[in-house]
Amino acid sequence: MTNEMKLYGFNNLTKSLCFNIYDICYAKTEREQQDYIAYVDEQYNSERLTSILVRVTEMIGANVINISKQDYEPQGASAALLIADESTACRLQGDAVLAHLDKSHVTVHTYPEFHPGNSIATFRVDIDVATCGDITPLSTLGFLIGSFDSDIITMDYRVRGFTRDVSGKKLFSDLNIRSIQDYIDDDILARYDAVDINVYQSNLFHTKMLIKEVVLQNYLFNTDVYEIAPKTRLNITNNLRQEMIEIFSGINLY
Repeated sequence: MTNEMKLYGFNNLTKSLCFNIYDICYAKTEREQQDYIAYVDEQYNSERLTSILVRVTEMIGANVINISKQDYEPQGASAALLIADESTACRLQGDAVLAHLDKSHVTVHTYPEFHPGNSIATFRVDIDVATCGDITPLSTLGFLIGSFDSDIITMDYRVRGFTRDVSGKKLFSDLNIRSIQDYIDDDILARYDAVDINVYQSNLFHTKMLIKEVVLQNYLFNTDVYEIAPKTRLNITNNLRQEMIEIFSGINLY
């Protein structure tokens, strides 16, 4: 929050960042599909997800109050952190109930699945960062994108409520934001096609990103690209791209 903005009392604004990534893979046989699901399930188990959320919490200058994590059968994992800013954490003095007055939280869930008709497997990760006061989660986007293999990314950022300056004037945002893309490094943006859908009057910002280049070898699981006939390679690449476009668009197109 800018130092030029003098508030009357506490910053009552609530900020939320919803971050979804999709990792796409081609797994030809049922066994390969099961192996892929098992692989991503192990790579992004609740322990690793928790470490990612802890790092996010550190990056936004908050403290972890409580951690809950769970691995699921047959696949999937979740983690949730109750967090507070440093001033709140110092006031806790062993009684976590006090944090419920001005708490925030970070959660993550994974969803591995595969297409029954074209051997395309999809691994989805949903992350929600809800903060209040001076804390904003937008600075963590580069880290979050880099923490996962991201073919499609959708992000929502919203500021809710209002706070007041010293004269009593309502302030509905403490950040002059034009686009979520402004908080993503240029080298990351260069790898994606990105589209914004923003409702500025409601402080609602939406960005979705689609990987530009599909290098087939990067999407094969336990298979070398040169083991596949050229025509089949083209068909697989087309199926991968079609799956990505549909997820990116949110519409069944093919």
